[in-house]
Amino acid sequence: ESPAMIEERQGDIKTQVVLNDGARQSMILLTGLKNIFQKQLPKMPKEYIARLVYDSRNHRSIALIRSPHKVIGGICYRPFDEQEFAEIVFCAVASTEQVKGYGSFIMNHLKDYVSGHTNVKHFLTYADNYAVGYFRKQGFTTEITLDKRKWVGYIKDYEGGTIMQCTMVPRVKYLQVQDILGIQRNAILKKIQEQSTEHVTYPGLRMPINKNGKRSIDPLEVPGIKDSGWTPEMDILSNKPRHSPYYHQMVHIVEEMQNYTHAWPFLEPVSVDDVADYYDIVKDPMDLATLEENVKADAYPTMEDFVKDTQKIFENCKLYNAEDTEYAKCAAKLERFFNEKVRAATRAKNE
Repeated sequence: ESPAMIEERQGDIKTQVVLNDGARQSMILLTGLKNIFQKQLPKMPKEYIARLVYDSRNHRSIALIRSPHKVIGGICYRPFDEQEFAEIVFCAVASTEQVKGYGSFIMNHLKDYVSGHTNVKHFLTYADNYAVGYFRKQGFTTEITLDKRKWVGYIKDYEGGTIMQCTMVPRVKYLQVQDILGIQRNAILKKIQEQSTEHVTYPGLRMPINKNGKRSIDPLEVPGIKDSGWTPEMDILSNKPRHSPYYHQMVHIVEEMQNYTHAWPFLEPVSVDDVADYYDIVKDPMDLATLEENVKADAYPTMEDFVKDTQKIFENCKLYNAEDTEYAKCAAKLERFFNEKVRAATRAKNE
C-alpha cells in the first residue's frame, strides 16, 4: 500500500471529481486547482488555464484535497465519450507536496473513475519536455494506436509538445494494482513451494575421512541436492559472469540520459508519420529506447561498443537537421552530457 493510499485511508487526503455546476464548494475547489495549475505551469497563459478549468460544458477535474479543504493537486481533463477517449489538459501537484507519489495517486483515481462512470478507454495528452517522464511512468507511450479519425481535430495541438497515449486495461482497478500484484506473487511462490523441497530441513551429515585425512562428500550424496535437479554443470554456469563488466554503468548512463532535460527528441524511434523521409536519409537509426533494449540484451561487450552505438543518435540528428534547429542543439547538449558520464564511469571502473 502506497503512502498516499495510507493517507487516504486515514482521512488525511481525499480526491473529488468536480465541475463548474455553480455550487459554492465546486467553485472553491476549481479556484484552488486553477491557482496550482497557474503556478506549476508558468508557460501556459493564466487566462487560458482559468477558462478551461471553469468551463462548465466540456471540462472536468479531479482534485486532491488535504483535510479539511486545501487543494494540493489535480488533473483537468476533457472527456470525448463517443470517441472513447479523454484529453489530459492540465496535471500538477503543489510544489510543497511533490515527491510523495501524489501524481500517480491522482492519475490512478482518474483512471478508475472514468472506467467506472464513462465510455473512456484511452487518454491522450500533449506533454512538454519536462512531463514526458512522468506520463511514461503512468503507462503513457508516444506510440499512438488510437484511430486518428477519433482524435485529430478534437484536441488542441500544443507547439513543442509530445503527443502521448495511455490505453486502460479492462476490469483493472488501478488503485489496487500493487495489492493485486502482491497477491499474485504470493500465489506463485506458494505454488513453487508445493513443487520444491527447498523449504525442507534435513538432519546433519556425517562426513567420512578420506585417505588424505580430509573430510569430503560428493554434493549429489547430500540429501535433497539430487532431488532438486542440481548438476555440477549448473554450478559452472552460475559462476559465469552474466553481463559485461560495464553493464551496470551502461544501464545507469542510459537512465540518466532519458531523464536529461534535452533528451526529449531522442527518447523513442522517429515516427514515419511525423517525418516521412527520415529513414530515406538516416540508414542506421538509433534512439534511447532502442539503446536501453540493447544494453539489457547484453549487445555491448565493451564500453567502446556502447559509445559507438550511442554516437549514432547525435550523428543522425546532425545529418538530418540543420545546425541552428532545436533538435541539433538538443543533440549537442545531450552529447556533452553523455561524454561526461562515460568519462566518469571509466574513471570509477579504473580506480
